[in-house]
Amino acid sequence: MINGRDIEVRMGDLIPRTRVPHKRAARLYRFVSRLFAREAVEETIATRVSFNASLEALWSHVMLYEEVPKRTPFLLRALLPYPVRTKGEKTRVGATVRCIYKEGYLVKRITAVEFPYYLEFEVIEQHLGIEGCARTVGGCYQISACGGATEVELTTNYRAYLRPRSFWLPLEALLVRQLHRHILRGIRGALLSKSSADQRNVSESAEPQCPAPGGVRWKVSPSCSHR
Repeated sequence: MINGRDIEVRMGDLIPRTRVPHKRAARLYRFVSRLFAREAVEETIATRVSFNASLEALWSHVMLYEEVPKRTPFLLRALLPYPVRTKGEKTRVGATVRCIYKEGYLVKRITAVEFPYYLEFEVIEQHLGIEGCARTVGGCYQISACGGATEVELTTNYRAYLRPRSFWLPLEALLVRQLHRHILRGIRGALLSKSSADQRNVSESAEPQCPAPGGVRWKVSPSCSHR
């Protein structure tokens, strides 16, 4: 949720016991990097979803990947470092958020905030053990009204080192889209929780007139581009 308080989401109890040990994973990343790393190329992956919620409601529940209080999907657990918590706040330009992982950390700096439409950040530090394969540059959340719904587009920009790109780009795109959908499911879950709490304050005899914000209907539209 976007607010003025420091963010600290703890997920220690959710860390899977089956994740790849850090030393083994680090060796794997180094091995892959030695075989396939070449000059970096800039890549951009975007995912778009429609929610039944207002602009303000979605804005108040926007969360970074490291803030989502749910277990990450298997593919992300198997191939990417595991997020633990964040420290910082993301309500103003220039603010920094330190994102702690089981295998390291990264630091995000907020570069644009336009309530309730746009949030952008850049990654100014990354120490996750995967730097020989990929480095995150930044990302953004764009929220817009779309008919009777609200649309959220998540974009991730990163530097990719692995070649040939015809082989590695589809795998990278799959991972990033999984990450995006994990975030969007977290936002959807937060909206549903808020809706359920609001409904408990309504008389049991009242009949709902419309779907709850962030309801079951949501549409995913992935996109991918590279330079």
